[in-house]
Amino acid sequence: MKSRLITVLAASAAVAFVPSTALAQRQPQPTPEQRIDRLERQVQQMQRQVFPKGRPADTAGFADDPAATQSSVLTLDQRLDALEKQMADLVRTSEDNGSRLRSVEAGLGQLKNDEDQRISALEQRMTAAPAPVVGPTGEAAPTTPVEKAKSTPPKKLAESTPAAEISPAQSTGTDATQSDPGEDAYSQGFHLWEAGQYDQSIAALKSFLKAYPNHRRVSYANNLIGRAYLDKGDARSAAAAFLSNYRTNPSGERAQDSLYYLAQSLMKLGQPSQACKAYAEMDAVYGAKIRPDLKKLESDGKAQAQCN
Repeated sequence: MKSRLITVLAASAAVAFVPSTALAQRQPQPTPEQRIDRLERQVQQMQRQVFPKGRPADTAGFADDPAATQSSVLTLDQRLDALEKQMADLVRTSEDNGSRLRSVEAGLGQLKNDEDQRISALEQRMTAAPAPVVGPTGEAAPTTPVEKAKSTPPKKLAESTPAAEISPAQSTGTDATQSDPGEDAYSQGFHLWEAGQYDQSIAALKSFLKAYPNHRRVSYANNLIGRAYLDKGDARSAAAAFLSNYRTNPSGERAQDSLYYLAQSLMKLGQPSQACKAYAEMDAVYGAKIRPDLKKLESDGKAQAQCN
């Protein structure tokens, strides 16, 4: 019984195999190109279902990756163009700044060289010019360089007779006791000097100058202060007083006298060459306007200083 069942199944399988074999023989197998085309169609159909908004990007590997649409590509191009323009602007600005920086550095270098030259010139002048004579009053001595006194004292020269100061009464042609408080104050200092009381005269004349700074006797008083210093033996303070009177009021009535006595003070200080410069200044500024009596004293002073 069992053998008969096996025989029946084998016969059935043979009957079923014969038609399928015949069918396979009637239909040819697809070529590789056909199989590839079929696969591509299947992939495209699947992409339309998975990516309904467009084809996936080359890097797309998951269903939720964004699609590379045309608008996104245009946006990226625009951003790249903007970045390129910004880079070009930055490069141009950097080049402009570099050029300006080089110009500034060149200007600073030239300015430094100019300043160095000016400072060097000033230093040379300061080295060539000795320190000016300064008296106790704080006034500077002659504007011209002052030479140091030689270790060997110069030969003593005969002093010129000082030019006589004019008393207030003589200069105005009136009585000195008229009601002018400024004139009275100056007269007091003058008479003290005339009496040989030099310190008291200097104090009185300085008080007069402080109280009456615009009085017509200011030039007289400043010159007389220098005369008092010179007469009491303080040649350095005298030189400062005479120089101050000449500098502050060169058109004053006693300015040329102050230049003469400045030279006399410098002779007392052992500086004949500086005295000659004071005489030269006197001639250059006043010339023919020098009073005859003062011109005679100047000639004698030049001879004493051995001025050329």
